[in-house]
Amino acid sequence: MDNAVLGILGAGKLGTVLARLAVAAGYRVLIAGSGSVEKISLTIEVLAPGAQALTAKEVTEKADIVLLALPLGKYQTIPQAELQGKIVIDAMNYWWEIDGKENTISDFQTSSSEVVQNFLKDSIVVKAFNHMGYHDIEDETRAAGENQRKAIAYAADDDTAGNTAAQLIDDLGFDPLFIGPLKNGITLEPGSPLFGANLSKEELLAAIQQFPESEFGKKVIAAREVL
Repeated sequence: MDNAVLGILGAGKLGTVLARLAVAAGYRVLIAGSGSVEKISLTIEVLAPGAQALTAKEVTEKADIVLLALPLGKYQTIPQAELQGKIVIDAMNYWWEIDGKENTISDFQTSSSEVVQNFLKDSIVVKAFNHMGYHDIEDETRAAGENQRKAIAYAADDDTAGNTAAQLIDDLGFDPLFIGPLKNGITLEPGSPLFGANLSKEELLAAIQQFPESEFGKKVIAAREVL
């Protein structure tokens, strides 16, 4: 994506891995962590050379696309006004170790990305980069050849935003796989057999087709229809 500015909120393992890949793909990358800019600048210089550490407000103001790599429980700290009209890629997941033992954010009837979209009412949210572990995302063997690329699934309600996410996925070295509207993002979340998937596009598509037969899929379908 020529001259695009990618903003990343979250300077943890996933955020820095995606920052490295985006810099290598030619993006200008702005990244914000939970601490002060001074606190994370050296970390970013070491872990994601070429990316620029800024405040969350600055990142959301200056970026064309913003990727969320924060703990899900912090979604209400995301700057809303600065993201008005922008495409926001949600890579967050619920982790009980960080977010608490009781998942009060989402349930079988609601994808966590729908919760984020409801909070960011004036933004366009796409769910992507949440189902594959950061260590697999970083695995450089994915670049060994087109036939060995792994797939990243994404869910979106808006075609333009979905296409933008697909382009980012492709630019970072993966095959994009569209799975339908944002509500279908629940199939990629913790608890689902698809969570952690590190598969080719064909393999991931086959796994998605089997999702309704899984125990998690049956629970989701009992609560709401997906896929």
